[in-house]
Amino acid sequence: MWFAIEVSLSGYARTMEIWSLLENLPPVVDPPGCEASVLIPLYADSEGDVRVVLTKRPDDMATHPGDIVFPGGHREDGEDPTATAKREAWEEIRLPPENIVSILGGLTPVTMQNREKPIVPIVARIERPKEFIPDAREVALILEPTLVELLDESSWVTRDWFGHDLWFRAFPEGVLWGATAAMMRELLSYLRT
Repeated sequence: MWFAIEVSLSGYARTMEIWSLLENLPPVVDPPGCEASVLIPLYADSEGDVRVVLTKRPDDMATHPGDIVFPGGHREDGEDPTATAKREAWEEIRLPPENIVSILGGLTPVTMQNREKPIVPIVARIERPKEFIPDAREVALILEPTLVELLDESSWVTRDWFGHDLWFRAFPEGVLWGATAAMMRELLSYLRT
């Protein structure tokens, strides 16, 4: 299993291996009915670990209160999914567009209650700014776990949720589940050999 091999690699080699594996991502798509997209920002920290940026929504949000999610949201007129994801990342966590080094590809669009309005996940390699600044209206806090932590299968569980088996991953700050967990699991699948 890749995870077991990964632990023995140096930080630099581990980072290069992850970027190499992510070259296999398919291109970003724009399916019919798409009204939203999310950015899955990845960066290498000073130790060589690749981290992903997640946010926790405030507990008083009208939709998905307290959920752990990727930065993202609804399209504005004239935007494609990538433009939406970049704009939303700027609005929610102040990720400057120039810090998005490259779009690595897309994941399978995910639907929630409305099966005709898919959400497009867009994976990006970023240069982490000095600090992220959360928009308090949409972001209670920012999490930056390593992909190695997320590859640890013992930290994931599946549960029945209204007749559907869903993945859940607990953090001290909250729970990653639902559409975001499905996206994360697909991303992690590209790192397993």
